[in-house]
Amino acid sequence: MLQEFLDAKPLFYDEIDYDRMPCVYGRISSQFKFPKIIHIIGTNGKGTTGRFLATALYKKGYRVGHYTSPHILQFNERVWFNGSDVAMECLESTHKKLLALLTQDEAESLSYFEYTTLLAMLYYSDKSDFVVLEAGLGGEHDATAVFANDLTLVTPIAMDHEAFLGSDIESIAKTKLNAAQKAVIIAKQRYKVVYDIMNELQKEKGLQTFRVEELLDEKDRQNILKIAEHEILATYLQTNLALAIAALKYFKIEYSVEDFYNAKLFGRLSVLEKNIIVDVGHNVLAAESISESLKNNKYTLVYNSYKDKNYKEILSVLKPIIETVELIDVYNARVEESGYLQQTLEDLGINYSKFKKLETEKKYLVFGSFSVVEAFLKVYRG
Repeated sequence: MLQEFLDAKPLFYDEIDYDRMPCVYGRISSQFKFPKIIHIIGTNGKGTTGRFLATALYKKGYRVGHYTSPHILQFNERVWFNGSDVAMECLESTHKKLLALLTQDEAESLSYFEYTTLLAMLYYSDKSDFVVLEAGLGGEHDATAVFANDLTLVTPIAMDHEAFLGSDIESIAKTKLNAAQKAVIIAKQRYKVVYDIMNELQKEKGLQTFRVEELLDEKDRQNILKIAEHEILATYLQTNLALAIAALKYFKIEYSVEDFYNAKLFGRLSVLEKNIIVDVGHNVLAAESISESLKNNKYTLVYNSYKDKNYKEILSVLKPIIETVELIDVYNARVEESGYLQQTLEDLGINYSKFKKLETEKKYLVFGSFSVVEAFLKVYRG
């Protein structure tokens, strides 16, 4: 069974093997038949950019796969095709097909993300006009980078996953941008060094590069505002929408505003009820976007954090919209010890308690990671 097979795999290995995925895919690559692949890299907004783009392409009549990660509740949330998540029964069949292509050593050696990437791409093979492929943690060494792509989309790059990508923005940007292969559209960036590195790579690799604003005209900007009003999109989601529209313009695909309706990916400032908002963001840039979108309001923040996250800065950024914090239990080896989180909250002068149950008179913001949202939804849905 697929789920049992994946559950036995580690999410990360202590020693990173950058050659494993390229070697395995190189041996079986002839079994994959792809049309156009759009690779999405960056720090924030990869999922929503991909879902905006995939939904619009599907509504224009194309057969479209969108691979995203991680999932919140069910594994098949990662593998979207033609408007819906692929049924687990279909993925089970693809799992058997993939195992038949791999040696036992290869199947066992691949990490969770490496295997699921191959699984999704094998499912999309021979049945897609476009595959929108979202990178995981990184760029050049990411499992998704082994596939030849037609276009790379770069969402805003900021500090995140420093243990894997580098300790400063320049190192992180280089690692991510090195995944670019052919043509690149780069979203508006906070750090000038991201543009500088992109310019260097353009010369080194002979890349065709565009800033998102170079591909959009006044009609596009008006359309973004119309879509944002209809879909109630926060500012940062409008940035992701603009990048998706720029990709359509690159491929010379006409679109209408209706092509983007109902295209939001769950977990990105999603309103469960009038007093409950959930967001899977987990870094400083995400916190800044949320704080700006929800300013002038106060929320009970349902929160927890991984050890490798800069939770002190995240909580500092969110403090203006926090009434109080309720710490929710998350069972994961990467989660920070509660004592350290509590001390940080005390240092910041933020009142906190343990999350126990929902109270109708409170306004909740659930934020911290996919794991936090998952834990909350299990309580919310009973």
